[in-house]
Amino acid sequence: MAFETILAAYNAFKGAPIATLEARAQAINADIAANPNADIQAYTIELEGIERALEEKRSANTPAQVPEVARTAAGTEKPEDAAATPEYRSAFYKHLQGRELTEAERTVFAQVNAEKRAGDAFNTLTNAAAVIPTQTLNEIISKARKQGGIMGIARAFSVPANVSVPVATPGNAAQWHVEGQAVATEQASTVPVVFGANEIMKVLSISAATRTMSVAAFESYLVDELTASVMATLGKGMVDGTGSGQATGVVSGITWTTTGDDANAIEVAANADLGFADILKAIAMLKRGYSNGAKFVMNNATLYQDVYGIHDQVQRPVYLADLVNGGPGRILGFDVVVDDFMPDHSIVFGNFGYYGYNLPSGIALDVSRESSFKSGLIDYRALAIADAKPIVAEAFVKISKASE
Repeated sequence: MAFETILAAYNAFKGAPIATLEARAQAINADIAANPNADIQAYTIELEGIERALEEKRSANTPAQVPEVARTAAGTEKPEDAAATPEYRSAFYKHLQGRELTEAERTVFAQVNAEKRAGDAFNTLTNAAAVIPTQTLNEIISKARKQGGIMGIARAFSVPANVSVPVATPGNAAQWHVEGQAVATEQASTVPVVFGANEIMKVLSISAATRTMSVAAFESYLVDELTASVMATLGKGMVDGTGSGQATGVVSGITWTTTGDDANAIEVAANADLGFADILKAIAMLKRGYSNGAKFVMNNATLYQDVYGIHDQVQRPVYLADLVNGGPGRILGFDVVVDDFMPDHSIVFGNFGYYGYNLPSGIALDVSRESSFKSGLIDYRALAIADAKPIVAEAFVKISKASE
Protein backbone atom coordinates (compact mmCIF):
# COMPACT_ATOMS: atom_id res chain seq x y z
CA MET A 1 0.00 0.00 0.00
CA ALA A 2 1.36 3.42 -0.96
CA PHE A 3 0.83 6.29 1.49
CA GLU A 4 0.52 9.91 0.40
CA THR A 5 1.69 11.36 3.72
CA ILE A 6 3.81 10.32 6.70
CA LEU A 7 0.78 10.86 8.95
CA ALA A 8 -1.25 8.37 6.93
CA ALA A 9 1.53 5.80 7.22
CA TYR A 10 1.86 6.44 10.96
CA ASN A 11 -1.91 6.02 11.50
CA ALA A 12 -1.82 2.74 9.59
CA PHE A 13 1.02 1.29 11.65
CA LYS A 14 0.59 2.77 15.13
CA GLY A 15 -1.53 -0.14 16.33
CA ALA A 16 0.85 -2.85 15.10
CA PRO A 17 3.28 -4.62 17.47
CA ILE A 18 6.98 -3.72 17.41
CA ALA A 19 7.98 -7.02 15.77
CA THR A 20 5.61 -6.38 12.86
CA LEU A 21 6.92 -2.85 12.36
CA GLU A 22 10.55 -3.99 12.39
CA ALA A 23 9.80 -6.82 9.97
CA ARG A 24 8.09 -4.41 7.54
CA ALA A 25 11.03 -1.98 7.71
CA GLN A 26 13.47 -4.82 6.97
CA ALA A 27 11.33 -5.98 4.03
CA ILE A 28 11.33 -2.45 2.57
CA ASN A 29 15.11 -2.13 2.90
CA ALA A 30 15.58 -5.54 1.26
CA ASP A 31 13.33 -4.58 -1.66
CA ILE A 32 15.19 -1.28 -2.16
CA ALA A 33 18.51 -3.13 -2.25
CA ALA A 34 17.29 -5.82 -4.68
CA ASN A 35 14.90 -3.88 -6.90
CA PRO A 36 16.37 -1.00 -8.96
CA ASN A 37 12.83 0.08 -9.91
CA ALA A 38 11.59 0.37 -6.33
CA ASP A 39 9.49 3.46 -5.55
CA ILE A 40 11.98 5.21 -3.23
CA GLN A 41 9.69 8.15 -2.50
CA ALA A 42 6.78 5.97 -1.44
CA TYR A 43 9.03 3.76 0.64
CA THR A 44 10.56 6.81 2.33
CA ILE A 45 7.11 8.02 3.44
CA GLU A 46 6.20 4.55 4.71
CA LEU A 47 9.50 4.10 6.59
CA GLU A 48 9.14 7.50 8.25
CA GLY A 49 5.66 6.52 9.46
CA ILE A 50 7.00 3.19 10.75
CA GLU A 51 9.89 4.96 12.51
CA ARG A 52 7.52 7.34 14.31
CA ALA A 53 5.29 4.46 15.37
CA LEU A 54 8.32 2.55 16.65
CA GLU A 55 9.59 5.55 18.62
CA GLU A 56 6.20 5.97 20.27
CA LYS A 57 6.01 2.31 21.27
CA ARG A 58 9.58 2.19 22.56
CA SER A 59 9.01 5.33 24.59
CA ALA A 60 5.92 3.76 26.10
CA ASN A 61 8.00 0.73 27.15
CA THR A 62 10.66 2.94 28.78
CA PRO A 63 10.25 4.06 32.41
CA ALA A 64 8.80 7.54 32.41
CA GLN A 65 11.34 9.00 34.82
CA VAL A 66 14.94 9.02 33.65
CA PRO A 67 17.38 10.50 36.18
CA GLU A 68 19.24 13.54 34.85
CA VAL A 69 22.25 12.93 37.07
CA ALA A 70 24.19 9.90 38.22
CA ARG A 71 25.62 9.60 41.71
CA THR A 72 29.22 8.60 42.31
CA ALA A 73 30.38 6.38 45.15
CA ALA A 74 31.19 9.47 47.20
CA GLY A 75 27.59 10.66 46.87
CA THR A 76 28.34 13.61 44.60
CA GLU A 77 26.36 14.24 41.45
CA LYS A 78 27.72 14.25 37.93
CA PRO A 79 25.90 15.00 34.65
CA GLU A 80 24.71 12.06 32.58
CA ASP A 81 26.67 11.39 29.39
CA ALA A 82 24.20 12.82 26.91
CA ALA A 83 26.06 11.22 23.98
CA ALA A 84 25.15 7.81 25.44
CA THR A 85 21.39 8.45 25.53
CA PRO A 86 18.95 6.82 23.06
CA GLU A 87 17.69 10.30 22.12
CA TYR A 88 21.12 11.42 20.95
CA ARG A 89 21.73 8.17 19.07
CA SER A 90 18.45 8.60 17.19
CA ALA A 91 19.12 12.30 16.53
CA PHE A 92 22.65 11.59 15.28
CA TYR A 93 21.59 9.11 12.61
CA LYS A 94 18.57 11.13 11.55
CA HIS A 95 20.88 14.13 11.12
CA LEU A 96 23.17 12.12 8.85
CA GLN A 97 20.22 10.84 6.84
CA GLY A 98 18.68 14.28 6.49
CA ARG A 99 15.50 13.33 8.31
CA GLU A 100 13.41 15.50 10.60
CA LEU A 101 14.30 15.46 14.32
CA THR A 102 11.81 15.65 17.16
CA GLU A 103 12.04 18.52 19.63
CA ALA A 104 13.75 16.31 22.26
CA GLU A 105 16.23 15.04 19.67
CA ARG A 106 17.08 18.56 18.48
CA THR A 107 17.73 19.64 22.06
CA VAL A 108 20.08 16.81 23.01
CA PHE A 109 21.84 16.93 19.63
CA ALA A 110 22.62 20.63 20.03
CA GLN A 111 23.67 20.14 23.67
CA VAL A 112 26.14 17.32 22.99
CA ASN A 113 27.84 18.92 20.01
CA ALA A 114 28.00 22.38 21.59
CA GLU A 115 29.76 20.87 24.63
CA LYS A 116 32.14 18.84 22.49
CA ARG A 117 33.09 21.76 20.27
CA ALA A 118 33.70 24.11 23.21
CA GLY A 119 37.04 22.40 23.94
CA ASP A 120 37.18 20.26 20.85
CA ALA A 121 40.13 18.40 19.43
CA PHE A 122 38.28 18.35 16.10
CA ASN A 123 39.17 21.96 15.38
CA THR A 124 39.51 21.34 11.64
CA LEU A 125 35.87 20.34 11.24
CA THR A 126 32.89 22.49 10.37
CA ASN A 127 30.20 23.30 12.90
CA ALA A 128 28.01 20.71 11.19
CA ALA A 129 30.19 17.85 12.38
CA ALA A 130 28.52 15.57 14.90
CA VAL A 131 30.20 13.48 17.58
CA ILE A 132 29.44 9.78 17.19
CA PRO A 133 27.19 8.26 19.91
CA THR A 134 28.95 6.52 22.78
CA GLN A 135 27.25 3.20 22.07
CA THR A 136 28.35 3.23 18.42
CA LEU A 137 31.94 4.21 19.28
CA ASN A 138 32.17 1.40 21.84
CA GLU A 139 30.87 -1.06 19.27
CA ILE A 140 33.41 0.09 16.67
CA ILE A 141 36.33 -0.27 19.11
CA SER A 142 35.05 -3.60 20.43
CA LYS A 143 34.66 -4.97 16.91
CA ALA A 144 38.15 -3.79 15.94
CA ARG A 145 39.70 -5.44 19.01
CA LYS A 146 37.86 -8.71 18.36
CA GLN A 147 39.31 -8.87 14.86
CA GLY A 148 42.66 -9.63 16.46
CA GLY A 149 46.04 -8.07 15.90
CA ILE A 150 47.93 -5.70 18.15
CA MET A 151 44.86 -3.55 18.80
CA GLY A 152 43.21 -6.46 20.59
CA ILE A 153 46.03 -6.76 23.14
CA ALA A 154 47.40 -3.20 23.36
CA ARG A 155 46.58 -0.81 26.20
CA ALA A 156 43.72 1.54 25.35
CA PHE A 157 43.79 5.19 26.51
CA SER A 158 41.31 8.03 26.25
CA VAL A 159 43.32 11.01 27.47
CA PRO A 160 43.82 14.53 26.04
CA ALA A 161 46.47 14.77 23.33
CA ASN A 162 49.89 16.23 24.20
CA VAL A 163 49.43 15.55 27.93
CA SER A 164 52.03 13.46 29.77
CA VAL A 165 50.56 10.32 31.35
CA PRO A 166 52.65 8.23 33.79
CA VAL A 167 52.62 4.45 33.26
CA ALA A 168 54.02 2.15 35.96
CA THR A 169 56.76 -0.34 35.09
CA PRO A 170 57.52 -3.60 36.95
CA GLY A 171 59.02 -2.96 40.39
CA ASN A 172 60.77 -5.01 43.01
CA ALA A 173 58.87 -7.69 44.88
CA ALA A 174 57.75 -7.26 48.48
CA GLN A 175 60.21 -8.38 51.19
CA TRP A 176 59.93 -10.64 54.20
CA HIS A 177 59.57 -8.47 57.25
CA VAL A 178 61.23 -8.99 60.62
CA GLU A 179 58.97 -7.82 63.44
CA GLY A 180 60.01 -4.43 64.76
CA GLN A 181 62.37 -3.66 61.89
CA ALA A 182 61.88 -0.59 59.69
CA VAL A 183 61.03 -1.15 56.02
CA ALA A 184 62.75 0.96 53.39
CA THR A 185 60.39 2.96 51.20
CA GLU A 186 60.60 2.27 47.48
CA GLN A 187 59.47 4.90 45.00
CA ALA A 188 57.27 3.54 42.23
CA SER A 189 58.95 3.48 38.82
CA THR A 190 56.91 5.16 36.06
CA VAL A 191 57.44 6.07 32.42
CA PRO A 192 55.74 9.17 30.96
CA VAL A 193 53.93 8.80 27.64
CA VAL A 194 52.62 11.68 25.51
CA PHE A 195 50.17 10.92 22.71
CA GLY A 196 50.03 13.31 19.76
CA ALA A 197 46.96 14.74 17.99
CA ASN A 198 47.22 12.96 14.64
CA GLU A 199 44.20 12.86 12.34
CA ILE A 200 42.68 9.86 10.54
CA MET A 201 40.16 10.83 7.86
CA LYS A 202 37.85 8.83 5.60
CA VAL A 203 35.22 10.07 3.11
CA LEU A 204 32.40 7.69 2.14
CA SER A 205 30.12 8.40 -0.82
CA ILE A 206 26.83 6.58 -0.28
CA SER A 207 23.63 6.42 -2.32
CA ALA A 208 20.85 8.81 -1.33
CA ALA A 209 18.74 5.69 -0.75
CA THR A 210 20.32 5.45 2.72
CA ARG A 211 17.73 8.03 3.77
CA THR A 212 15.17 5.23 3.66
CA MET A 213 17.15 2.93 5.97
CA SER A 214 16.07 2.48 9.56
CA VAL A 215 18.30 3.91 12.31
CA ALA A 216 19.44 0.41 13.35
CA ALA A 217 20.34 -0.63 9.78
CA PHE A 218 22.20 2.62 9.08
CA GLU A 219 24.12 2.33 12.35
CA SER A 220 25.16 -1.25 11.55
CA TYR A 221 26.38 -0.14 8.13
CA LEU A 222 28.46 2.73 9.53
CA VAL A 223 29.96 0.53 12.25
CA ASP A 224 31.23 -1.90 9.60
CA GLU A 225 32.58 0.88 7.36
CA LEU A 226 34.36 2.79 10.16
CA THR A 227 35.85 -0.39 11.60
CA ALA A 228 37.19 -1.34 8.17
CA SER A 229 38.60 2.12 7.43
CA VAL A 230 39.40 4.34 10.43
CA MET A 231 40.26 1.56 12.89
CA ALA A 232 42.14 -0.46 10.27
CA THR A 233 44.32 2.59 9.52
CA LEU A 234 45.10 2.92 13.22
CA GLY A 235 45.80 -0.82 13.41
CA LYS A 236 48.32 -0.64 10.55
CA GLY A 237 50.01 2.36 12.16
CA MET A 238 50.40 0.36 15.37
CA VAL A 239 52.69 -2.00 13.43
CA ASP A 240 54.69 0.15 11.01
CA GLY A 241 53.70 3.79 11.62
CA THR A 242 56.53 6.30 11.30
CA GLY A 243 55.44 8.55 14.17
CA SER A 244 55.43 11.60 11.84
CA GLY A 245 51.81 12.71 11.57
CA GLN A 246 50.72 9.17 12.39
CA ALA A 247 51.08 6.46 15.02
CA THR A 248 54.48 5.04 15.99
CA GLY A 249 54.54 1.33 15.20
CA VAL A 250 55.97 -1.35 17.43
CA VAL A 251 58.19 -2.60 14.56
CA SER A 252 59.32 0.81 13.30
CA GLY A 253 59.30 2.76 16.56
CA ILE A 254 61.80 0.73 18.59
CA THR A 255 65.55 0.70 17.98
CA TRP A 256 66.43 -2.95 17.44
CA THR A 257 69.95 -4.19 18.08
CA THR A 258 71.38 -7.71 17.91
CA THR A 259 74.61 -7.09 19.86
CA GLY A 260 75.73 -5.87 23.26
CA ASP A 261 74.11 -5.94 26.69
CA ASP A 262 71.05 -4.08 25.36
CA ALA A 263 70.39 -6.57 22.56
CA ASN A 264 66.67 -6.90 21.89
CA ALA A 265 66.58 -8.50 18.45
CA ILE A 266 67.53 -11.75 16.72
CA GLU A 267 68.24 -11.77 13.01
CA VAL A 268 68.32 -15.04 11.09
CA ALA A 269 70.21 -15.28 7.78
CA ALA A 270 68.03 -14.86 4.70
CA ASN A 271 68.77 -18.41 3.52
CA ALA A 272 68.36 -20.00 6.98
CA ASP A 273 65.32 -21.31 8.81
CA LEU A 274 64.04 -20.03 12.13
CA GLY A 275 64.94 -22.61 14.78
CA PHE A 276 64.07 -23.74 18.29
CA ALA A 277 67.18 -22.02 19.69
CA ASP A 278 66.01 -18.67 18.25
CA ILE A 279 62.66 -18.96 20.04
CA LEU A 280 64.35 -19.83 23.34
CA LYS A 281 66.81 -16.95 22.96
CA ALA A 282 64.00 -14.45 22.33
CA ILE A 283 62.17 -15.55 25.46
CA ALA A 284 65.37 -15.31 27.49
CA MET A 285 66.12 -11.82 26.13
CA LEU A 286 62.86 -10.31 27.41
CA LYS A 287 63.63 -8.09 30.39
CA ARG A 288 62.55 -9.12 33.88
CA GLY A 289 58.92 -8.50 34.79
CA TYR A 290 57.48 -8.42 31.26
CA SER A 291 57.10 -12.14 30.50
CA ASN A 292 53.86 -12.45 32.51
CA GLY A 293 51.32 -11.69 29.79
CA ALA A 294 53.83 -11.63 26.92
CA LYS A 295 52.67 -12.78 23.48
CA PHE A 296 54.12 -13.64 20.08
CA VAL A 297 52.77 -11.41 17.28
CA MET A 298 53.21 -12.28 13.58
CA ASN A 299 51.22 -12.51 10.38
CA ASN A 300 49.62 -15.67 9.04
CA ALA A 301 52.37 -16.34 6.49
CA THR A 302 55.11 -16.16 9.13
CA LEU A 303 53.17 -18.47 11.44
CA TYR A 304 52.78 -21.24 8.87
CA GLN A 305 55.99 -20.77 6.86
CA ASP A 306 58.53 -20.05 9.61
CA VAL A 307 57.08 -21.26 12.92
CA TYR A 308 54.69 -24.14 12.29
CA GLY A 309 57.44 -26.64 11.43
CA ILE A 310 59.79 -25.89 14.35
CA HIS A 311 60.38 -28.79 16.78
CA ASP A 312 62.40 -29.10 19.99
CA GLN A 313 65.24 -31.57 20.63
CA VAL A 314 62.84 -34.51 21.06
CA GLN A 315 60.79 -33.55 17.97
CA ARG A 316 57.83 -32.05 19.81
CA PRO A 317 56.24 -29.13 17.90
CA VAL A 318 56.96 -25.72 19.40
CA TYR A 319 53.65 -24.31 18.14
CA LEU A 320 50.45 -25.91 19.43
CA ALA A 321 47.24 -24.90 17.64
CA ASP A 322 44.11 -24.07 19.64
CA LEU A 323 41.86 -26.88 18.44
CA VAL A 324 39.11 -26.04 20.95
CA ASN A 325 38.49 -22.39 20.08
CA GLY A 326 39.80 -22.52 16.52
CA GLY A 327 42.05 -19.48 16.94
CA PRO A 328 45.84 -19.08 17.03
CA GLY A 329 47.53 -21.33 19.56
CA ARG A 330 50.58 -21.02 21.79
CA ILE A 331 54.37 -21.17 21.49
CA LEU A 332 56.00 -22.73 24.57
CA GLY A 333 53.02 -21.58 26.67
CA PHE A 334 52.85 -18.01 25.28
CA ASP A 335 49.81 -16.94 23.25
CA VAL A 336 50.18 -16.30 19.53
CA VAL A 337 48.44 -13.24 18.05
CA VAL A 338 48.02 -12.95 14.28
CA ASP A 339 48.23 -9.43 12.86
CA ASP A 340 47.90 -9.15 9.06
CA PHE A 341 49.83 -5.86 9.05
CA MET A 342 53.02 -7.45 10.43
CA PRO A 343 55.77 -7.83 7.79
CA ASP A 344 56.63 -11.31 6.52
CA HIS A 345 59.32 -13.28 8.39
CA SER A 346 59.09 -10.91 11.37
CA ILE A 347 57.92 -11.68 14.92
CA VAL A 348 57.56 -9.38 17.90
CA PHE A 349 57.54 -11.05 21.32
CA GLY A 350 56.60 -8.91 24.29
CA ASN A 351 54.08 -7.54 26.75
CA PHE A 352 51.67 -5.35 24.80
CA GLY A 353 50.35 -3.82 27.99
CA TYR A 354 53.33 -1.53 27.39
CA TYR A 355 52.15 -0.47 23.95
CA GLY A 356 49.27 2.04 23.97
CA TYR A 357 46.83 3.69 21.60
CA ASN A 358 44.75 6.77 22.29
CA LEU A 359 41.36 7.99 20.99
CA PRO A 360 40.75 11.13 23.08
CA SER A 361 37.60 12.39 21.35
CA GLY A 362 36.11 9.40 19.60
CA ILE A 363 35.08 9.86 15.98
CA ALA A 364 33.28 12.84 14.42
CA LEU A 365 31.09 12.51 11.35
CA ASP A 366 30.13 15.27 8.91
CA VAL A 367 27.71 15.03 5.97
CA SER A 368 27.62 16.89 2.65
CA ARG A 369 24.84 16.68 0.06
CA GLU A 370 26.40 19.25 -2.27
CA SER A 371 29.79 17.72 -3.22
CA SER A 372 28.20 14.81 -5.14
CA PHE A 373 25.14 16.70 -6.37
CA LYS A 374 25.35 15.44 -9.97
CA SER A 375 25.80 11.79 -9.02
CA GLY A 376 22.99 11.65 -6.48
CA LEU A 377 25.37 10.51 -3.74
CA ILE A 378 25.79 11.75 -0.18
CA ASP A 379 29.31 12.22 1.21
CA TYR A 380 30.05 11.27 4.82
CA ARG A 381 33.38 12.34 6.32
CA ALA A 382 34.75 10.52 9.36
CA LEU A 383 37.61 12.01 11.36
CA ALA A 384 39.37 10.68 14.44
CA ILE A 385 42.13 12.17 16.55
CA ALA A 386 44.37 9.22 17.35
CA ASP A 387 47.88 8.12 18.22
CA ALA A 388 49.74 5.00 19.30
CA LYS A 389 53.28 4.25 20.43
CA PRO A 390 55.48 1.91 22.46
CA ILE A 391 55.49 2.99 26.10
CA VAL A 392 58.42 0.85 27.31
CA ALA A 393 60.79 -0.35 24.58
CA GLU A 394 62.44 -2.98 26.79
CA ALA A 395 59.13 -4.87 26.99
CA PHE A 396 59.65 -6.17 23.43
CA VAL A 397 61.99 -8.48 21.50
CA LYS A 398 62.03 -9.00 17.72
CA ILE A 399 62.91 -12.04 15.64
CA SER A 400 63.32 -11.55 11.88
CA LYS A 401 64.99 -12.81 8.77
CA ALA A 402 67.61 -10.71 7.01
CA SER A 403 66.64 -9.25 3.66
CA GLU A 404 67.98 -11.12 0.68
